[in-house]
Amino acid sequence: MRLHRLGITAFGPFGGAHEIDFDALSAAGLFLLHGPTGAGKTSVLDAVCYALYGSLPGERATGAQGTGLRSDHAAPHARAEVVLDLTVAGRRLEVTRQPAWERPKKRAAGTTVDKAQTWLREYDPATGTWRDLSRSHQETGEEITQLLGMSKEQFCQVVLLPQGDFARFLRADAEARGRLLGRLFDTRRFAAVEQHLAELRRAAADRVQEGDRVLLAALQRMRQVAGEATGVPVPEAEPGEPGLAADVLGWAATARADLRERRTVARLALTAAEQEQTTARRALDEARELHRLQQRAGQLHARRERLAATAEAHEERLTRLAHARKAAAVQGALDLRHAAERAHARARRAEEAARAALPAEHTVPASRLAALARTAVEELGALASARRAERRHAELTGELDRVDRDEHADETLLAETAEWLERWDTARSGLQREETEARDAAADADRLAALLGPARERLAAARRRDTLAADADRARAAALTAREEATAAQRHWLELKETRLAHIAAELADRLTDGEPCEVCGATAHPHPATRADGHVDQRAEDAAHAAYRRSDAGRAEAERALGVVREELAAATAAATTAEVAGLAAEAARLAGEYERARAAAEGLHAVRHRLDAAGREHERRLAERHAAERRAAARATLRDSLVREQATLDEELAQARGGATGVAARARQLEERAALLTEAAEASRAAEESAGRLKEADARLADAAYRAGFDTPEQAAAAVLDDADHRELQHAVDARRLEEAEVRSALADPATADAAALPPADPDAATDRARRADLRLRAAAATDEAAGRDTAALDALSRQATAEARRLGPLRAQYERVARLAQLAAGTSTENERRMRLESYVLAARLEQVAAAATVRLHRMSGGRYTLVHTADRSGRGRSGLGLRVVDAWTGRERDTATLSGGETFFASLALALGLADVVTDEAGGVRLDTLFIDEGFGSLDDQTLDDVLDVLDTLRERDRSVGIVSHVADLRRRVHTQLEVVKGRDGSALRVHGTGG
Repeated sequence: MRLHRLGITAFGPFGGAHEIDFDALSAAGLFLLHGPTGAGKTSVLDAVCYALYGSLPGERATGAQGTGLRSDHAAPHARAEVVLDLTVAGRRLEVTRQPAWERPKKRAAGTTVDKAQTWLREYDPATGTWRDLSRSHQETGEEITQLLGMSKEQFCQVVLLPQGDFARFLRADAEARGRLLGRLFDTRRFAAVEQHLAELRRAAADRVQEGDRVLLAALQRMRQVAGEATGVPVPEAEPGEPGLAADVLGWAATARADLRERRTVARLALTAAEQEQTTARRALDEARELHRLQQRAGQLHARRERLAATAEAHEERLTRLAHARKAAAVQGALDLRHAAERAHARARRAEEAARAALPAEHTVPASRLAALARTAVEELGALASARRAERRHAELTGELDRVDRDEHADETLLAETAEWLERWDTARSGLQREETEARDAAADADRLAALLGPARERLAAARRRDTLAADADRARAAALTAREEATAAQRHWLELKETRLAHIAAELADRLTDGEPCEVCGATAHPHPATRADGHVDQRAEDAAHAAYRRSDAGRAEAERALGVVREELAAATAAATTAEVAGLAAEAARLAGEYERARAAAEGLHAVRHRLDAAGREHERRLAERHAAERRAAARATLRDSLVREQATLDEELAQARGGATGVAARARQLEERAALLTEAAEASRAAEESAGRLKEADARLADAAYRAGFDTPEQAAAAVLDDADHRELQHAVDARRLEEAEVRSALADPATADAAALPPADPDAATDRARRADLRLRAAAATDEAAGRDTAALDALSRQATAEARRLGPLRAQYERVARLAQLAAGTSTENERRMRLESYVLAARLEQVAAAATVRLHRMSGGRYTLVHTADRSGRGRSGLGLRVVDAWTGRERDTATLSGGETFFASLALALGLADVVTDEAGGVRLDTLFIDEGFGSLDDQTLDDVLDVLDTLRERDRSVGIVSHVADLRRRVHTQLEVVKGRDGSALRVHGTGG
């Protein structure tokens, strides 16, 4: 990589535009970048790093980004920009970066933020032109990183050699060296391997412990099944401990053997209980059967004695049954005679009731009653035409009443219509006049509304104009005050800054410590440090003044923005309101509003008036039509009334003849209907009574004949012997039951078993029941014990199988865990097999550090005149990390010693040699990218003349193969030794760059 040109505009301390020609500076191979403290030497290197990677090196990357990169000395409209022209990997590239900045607005007060910009171009030698590659931050960064083969951290350590960092690296412990080397050589993959192995170990341990917890859970369930009587100690191991599975399986085997032994004992006890229960049950059955037979014999003797006592009553029942069988032959004649008797009684009662309802003159024989009934029916039929005439007479009366009502209604309607038509012309003229007035008012309202809106807008604009005029005066005064305060704050800050820079040496002297190198010159001795003068200005006072200035400037910008906004609003309000006064505009608007309200109120009735006028026209037409219809109906009614009156007179004569002495035809018809019905009913009842008397006489003769043939002297004896169905069934059931019971008693007393039981002593079934109950209890207890033992044995077998399966499953997991744990401990340096307790990442870094020490020794040997050599040691220091130790070998004494024992100058050239060696190793690691431009930062002030010459000779060797080296220092002696120089000059308006000794 070779730098050709660097352009800086408004960046860091450089307020203007500056360009550095590295080709001219590199012609001599070695050039000096110098200037006073705070001038901006490091900012030149920052610009190179920002152009390549888009951010600053080290800790400055977080403190100055985006808008903070722009120079405070730059003109208001100048934008920060860095342009770097370089050759890398055989390609000529130009990188342009503009950080984000807050610029003033172009058309208004205040500021706006422009985003960061990036351009990447490549030079085409064939055409002699630049070709655009990308405008993306990400694409540009990836392209540069890929071509250089280094990250920003590696670039800053390899190309921008910071001697302070490597002096600390030289004295640091193993942990600090490991962090730096890890960033440079990107050993994160080895750390990731360590972490991955640790995660695998934790995951495998979790799986093993989970399996062990499953085993312990199975053990707990087996303990619950086996109980506490096993006498086998329970394993007390924790999840993850070796041998847990074997202990659990061994305990399970012992518990299974114990449970099987208990199961055998329970089965023997169950067999004995079953035999005892069978014997007790057999004895109980025998006692119960004997007791039953003895009770039965006693019951049979009692029943035989009871049957003998009721023998006479049984004979009486048999006699009654024989008489009832003889009377059954007379039952039909008896039923017939009873039915005839009941029918004759009902007929007599009906005849008496029918005759009682007839008038006294109709007490005649039955044959005469029928003739009177036929006469009444004939007379009733003759009244049918009279009834129709009576109904028509009522209809005619109703029609005449309706005609009278219609005539009265039409007369009233004609009178009202005539009165309304007399007022029609006057009412129509009034409505037409109201319509015309409302139409005129609506036109006036539209005209006034068109004038009222603009008048109100002018009034509002005039009021806003007056308000904004006062606001503009206040904003103008506030902006003037803010500008004066901002100017005063800036003047005060610049005065404090200039005073602090004038006495900066005293402030730097406060941080000096005996034995520690100076931050400026690198010397460890400080014979005459500067002292503070009266009124010294420190960093805090300057920062406070600068913050006050920024706050005042922000207030000024805000006040100017507010003034611009008020002025724009005032101009708009003035244009809308012209120069008219508020009072005149308000009076005009009020006058127009009053007139508009009156016109609108008058115009609101236009629709209602039109509606009323239309309704009146329709009412006029309806009234005329009703009058014509009423006149036509009156003429038709006169003709109809004459016809109805004539028809009604004819019907009156016909009805008077048909009524006779009744009040009406209907009354006469009801009289005839009632008479015919009574006569007909009386005739029918008389005839039914005569017929029933004949049937009763015939039934008496049949009954007497049947009783005689059945063997009874009189019909009354036969009737007394008859039994109804219920009595007959009851009597027959009693006889049958007596006969059955006698047969059962005889048969049971003849049974040999019953006779033998009666001869034995009385049985005791209660005692046998008690013995059987106790045997049942013992059997149930034994069965429960056997069942529980069987259930526990089966459950323990199942749990043992589960535990065995889990132990088999855990075997490969535990073996895998042991392998992973061994690898993880070995990589983490905690294994006893790792003798040096060295982590994997440390082992890789130790190999890199060994390469760096070998490369640094080549240059250190020459710088120290052959005295010193850097060697790598893998010994562990204290409790720290092993494998990253550095020792220095002193050829004069032949002994190794710690690098912290080197003096200030020795530390410088040792750290310089280390930095150059590290640059070579990192370059090789990055794929061998050639670094044609290097920068070395500070530390030369701690060297004597001879050592400085040796160091410069070594640096001069770096110019081989057209390589250039830039030394960043403000040591005065280097200005005489290095003729090609880039000087940074600082001033109140920002820093500037000057080039010396290039011949250009």
